[in-house]
Amino acid sequence: MPVLVCQSELAIHVPPDSQDRHRFGPHPGLGTMGMSFSYATAHNEQNNLAVLRAAWEKGCRLWDTADMYGDHFMGENEQLLSKAFHSGIPRKDIFLCSKFGNWRNYETGERKVLGTPEYVKSAIEKTLKNLDVEYVDLYYQHRVDKNTPIEDTVQALKELQSAGKIRYIGLSECSASTLRRAYAVAPIAAVQVEYSLWETSIERSGLLDACKELGVARVASRKDLEGDSRLGHPRFSEENFPKNLKLVDELNNLAKKKECTASQLAIAWVHAQWEGVIAIPGTTRLAGLEENIASNDVKFTEAELKEIRTILDSFKTAGDRYPAPQMAALDH
Repeated sequence: MPVLVCQSELAIHVPPDSQDRHRFGPHPGLGTMGMSFSYATAHNEQNNLAVLRAAWEKGCRLWDTADMYGDHFMGENEQLLSKAFHSGIPRKDIFLCSKFGNWRNYETGERKVLGTPEYVKSAIEKTLKNLDVEYVDLYYQHRVDKNTPIEDTVQALKELQSAGKIRYIGLSECSASTLRRAYAVAPIAAVQVEYSLWETSIERSGLLDACKELGVARVASRKDLEGDSRLGHPRFSEENFPKNLKLVDELNNLAKKKECTASQLAIAWVHAQWEGVIAIPGTTRLAGLEENIASNDVKFTEAELKEIRTILDSFKTAGDRYPAPQMAALDH
């Protein structure tokens, strides 16, 4: 099994006391991106549908997708989930999350971040058609459109709520100030941003504090290294990757002591940071799904959490999270 190197923690903020919590099942949920996008194991439909069914059967019922998850066309991953529902998985059993705003032209390679009210309303119609559902539970703005006031985007999302097309509003990769501006228009149920053993910057940027203050909860996703599109990202470069493996060695040693895998240790650590966290690790393997669910059983003592924090404080991640063009699109 590949060693877990990066735990991309995607924060979903559904209040811990929400009546929808029972629909999530036990931690974690399921990130479905890798089934259709950027991974060597993507596009094995029979296998992926089997993983989705197993997730449902095991109570892993928060599913996270996006309209841009697809190697061939917009909505590819959403259409895969539609097939899962048509195979007999009840829509009502799944807390279904999708995202909009990362527009892509697959013929020319052109990409745009779009958040105009007109685009928001057209995007949800395509998502509902792709998923073949009447509503999504949680709808994120995947990236903040710097050319459109966040207030305008959230107002459009609020109208979708009133129309019954979405139930909760979410943001992704936003700053604390953007979150506060958005929340002034409508309650933001979720914020999706990387928070992991590799990436703790939201602890210092004010975003984590803003989420806690506003009662916004958190969801985390995990990607296995093998076949990962991030192999071309700065942290995985020939220069930086060996430096970053030093943290992996430390985590592997801790995992052995805990009698768990490094992946499970990483997921459990994120859960331990705040009670509002819900993890959504991605996998295309039945064994990976079972491993992720078993992370529920990993608990830390205060001494162990302090030991991990000491390791993190002494470690500086080498390289940015994304290549320069993608970093420029972040609202940080």
